[in-house]
Amino acid sequence: MTSLHFVVPDGIDDPARPSGGNSYDRHLCSGLASIGWSVHEHAVPGFWSPPDAASFAALDDAVQRIPDDALVLLDGLVASTAPEVLVPQAGRLRLVVLVHMPLGDRRESAVLSAAAAVVTTSGWSRRRLLELYGLAADRVHVAQPGVCAAGLANGTAAGEALLCVAAVTRDKGHDVLLEALATITDLSWRCVCVGSLDREPAFVESLRGRSLGDRVCFPGPRTGADLDRSYAAADLMVLPSRAETYGMVVAEALARGLPVVVTDVGGVKEAIGHGADGIRPGLLVPPDDPAALGAALRAWLGDAELRRRLRRAARERRESLPGWSATTSAIADVLVAAAR
Repeated sequence: MTSLHFVVPDGIDDPARPSGGNSYDRHLCSGLASIGWSVHEHAVPGFWSPPDAASFAALDDAVQRIPDDALVLLDGLVASTAPEVLVPQAGRLRLVVLVHMPLGDRRESAVLSAAAAVVTTSGWSRRRLLELYGLAADRVHVAQPGVCAAGLANGTAAGEALLCVAAVTRDKGHDVLLEALATITDLSWRCVCVGSLDREPAFVESLRGRSLGDRVCFPGPRTGADLDRSYAAADLMVLPSRAETYGMVVAEALARGLPVVVTDVGGVKEAIGHGADGIRPGLLVPPDDPAALGAALRAWLGDAELRRRLRRAARERRESLPGWSATTSAIADVLVAAAR
């Protein structure tokens, strides 16, 4: 049995703090265990955006307890900010870093340069890491997020139920979304914004001041069956992010046959993919452009033929999305090579 020590931020199972990175880490732990790996999970408490001295101390304590020559996979949220802790350990441990979102700074560069291998979640982020840090190409690998099988969302004829699934932060672009929605108030629609409300309280408060009445609601985070019901009730997923490495919620929507309107950032195009006939199952718009987003939403709401075409492409894309077993296999291959 191959043994792995997996260092993750504390709280990856906290339903109040759902995120793509947390979901990825949990699926990976389960997936590796299911194929015979012995996974020792080290959940490190602390604040990681940015970290503080207590966070570094907790990470140092966790790493010091790992035996010599052990294979160690580190979540990049923890690893990429801590060269003082990790670089000195690279001589006695086989370090592999899982980068969910490149930071683009010298601290991350030092950690990734010292690691035996780096894994990231999209072809776009791999290219970005190579551009930023000059890493050897054969040390940087891609393991795209998988998606769980899900029931088909039937949708309604008018397509008026809009859904955004993302923590309510500036990076996710909810301010752009509300500006876009304000340009289409002459049409019939309702938008549910599911996601954590405690990451940037001042930003959330500024959104509440926008006057769109009860047509937009912020119910907070939803997971499990509650999130499934949110997808099932939707006609269209909207993700106005300013940055995305891949866009796991895009794949989650497509797994249910839901078309998407998303910003063209990072690796989002990889998540969207194409239907069987080459038609993209959604619309791409520039980031930070409320007018373009509003125009895309107006097109969706006003064109029945467009809705039919995108729904067909989404259902076709649903059949080709990778599962978590493919993600696990890709990571396992990297880990086996690093262990050698």
